Amino acid sequence: MKKHIFISIHYLEIGGAEISLIGLLQALDYRKCDVDLFVYSHRGELMQFIPKEVNLLPEIPAYAQIERPMKDVLKDGYWRIVLRRLIAKRRFARYKKSKHPVDNGAVFGYVFDSVTPVLPSLEHLGEYDLAISFLTPHNIVADKVKAKKKAAWIHTDYSKIDVDAELELPVWSKFDHVVSISDQVTENFLGVFPSLKDKIFRIDNILSPKFVRERAEQIPPEVVNKEMPKEDGVTNLLSVGRFCYAKNYDNVPDICRRIIESGVNVRWYLIGYGGDEPLIRSKIAGAGVENHVIILGKKSNPYPYIKACDIYVQPSRYEGNSVTVREAQILCKPVVVTDYSTARNQVKDGVDGVIVPLDNMACAEGIVKVIRSTEQTQALSEMLAKSDYGNVCEAENISLLLR
Repeated sequence: MKKHIFISIHYLEIGGAEISLIGLLQALDYRKCDVDLFVYSHRGELMQFIPKEVNLLPEIPAYAQIERPMKDVLKDGYWRIVLRRLIAKRRFARYKKSKHPVDNGAVFGYVFDSVTPVLPSLEHLGEYDLAISFLTPHNIVADKVKAKKKAAWIHTDYSKIDVDAELELPVWSKFDHVVSISDQVTENFLGVFPSLKDKIFRIDNILSPKFVRERAEQIPPEVVNKEMPKEDGVTNLLSVGRFCYAKNYDNVPDICRRIIESGVNVRWYLIGYGGDEPLIRSKIAGAGVENHVIILGKKSNPYPYIKACDIYVQPSRYEGNSVTVREAQILCKPVVVTDYSTARNQVKDGVDGVIVPLDNMACAEGIVKVIRSTEQTQALSEMLAKSDYGNVCEAENISLLLR
C-alpha cells in the first residue's frame, strides 16, 4: 500500500535547502508513495522543478503572510497575524536584552511560535503516514498537521547561530525524527539539544548530477561570457549564495584586495541576493575593488556561471552542508572553501578541493597559492571528473522514517 507523505517549506526561492528539497522530490519512488507538498508562499524560481507526480497543495492565504512586510499584511486584512508578529518582536527584544547580543535571524523562532496558533488547522487534509518539516522553524508541522510520524530537518550549524533553546526544544521534541544532513551538523546540534540524541537520523542533501549538468548547458557560453568575460591574466572566482552573515560575502572585498596586492589579478563574481547587499557594496567601495568584485545578482540558473568560472570559492563563516560546493564539484571546478566547522565533511583538503583559513589574510594567501599552482588545479579537476557526487539513493532512507 502506498504511503501518504506531507512535506512543507516556506517558499522555493534559490537556496541550498530549497535545492535539496527539489533533489529529494525528484528522487522519490512514486510507485511507493503519494506526496502532498505544502509551500506556504507559492514563490521562487524552483517552483517549476516540482515533479509532476507531486500534489502541490493550494496556497492558504494566511500562511503566505508569515514573512511578508507587515504593512502589506495589514493592508490585506490579516490584523491578527500582524498583532502576533508584533508580539513576537517584543518577546524577542526582551530575550535579546537579557542575553548576549544575538543575530536578528533568531527572531523567526519567536515569529512562528507566536503566529502558528492563529493559523488555520491543516488536519482537514487527513492523517498522513509521514509529515516532514523541511526548514526551520518547525512549529507548523508540529502543531497543525496530523500524521502517524513526523520528521524535522536540520540544515545549519547550530554551533554558529543564536537560538533560544528553551523556546525551540519543545518544538523539536514533538517530532519522531530529527533529520541531520551530516555528522558534524549532528554534533553541533546536540551541543545545543543533547536530549534529542535518540531522535537523530541522517539523510544527506540529495543532488542529481544529471540535473546540475543539464542546467549548466541551458545558457549559451557567449551569454555568460558577456557578464563574466574571460581575459588573459585574470582568474575568475565565483561564489553563489544568499547575501547574509553566514556566507561572509562582506569580507570578500578585503580578501580580494589582499589577493590583488599579492600580484595576482582576479575578478570575484557574486551571484545571489539578500539583506547584506548594501553592506557588501559599501565594503567593495571601501576596499577600492569596484573593478574586481562584481555582484551579478540573483540568477534563476547559476550553473552555467559555475561551469564558466576558473575557481569556485565558498568563503562562509558557517554552513550546514553546502549544496553549491557539491554542485561545483559535479561541474569539475576547483573548489576553495574556508575552514568552517563542517567543511571537512564535504572537501578532502588537497584531494577534491582546498580548505583555507577563515582569517582574511590567510584566506587570500590560500587562494593565491591555488591560483599559482596550475598543476594542483588541474589535478583537482581531474579527480572531480573521476568522482561521483550524486546521491539520489539517499531518498530511499525516507522509508525508514515511516517505521
